Amino acid sequence: MANLASAKKRNKQNERNRRRNRARKSAVKTETRKLLDAVHAGDLETAQERFSHVTKKLDQTAAKATMHRNTAARKKSRLAKKLNAALAAAKGD
Repeated sequence: MANLASAKKRNKQNERNRRRNRARKSAVKTETRKLLDAVHAGDLETAQERFSHVTKKLDQTAAKATMHRNTAARKKSRLAKKLNAALAAAKGD
């Protein structure tokens, strides 16, 4: 346990930031899951709408340094690849 006032304050800040970061990451995961569910269900209109929500959440999370910007870019790229593959498959049918 911290003894110094500055260490106690730092612990409070760390806990507050940890909760904030976990909430942001959880929101990204939730939006990602909704997008992937829509893609797997074949609901491509909803999937396209969800993709914009996911990209916005990823950009916000990266902007706040909860997630590195390259990580956010990689996740967006992989999701776009899945969405585009589903759209191409639907177009080919």
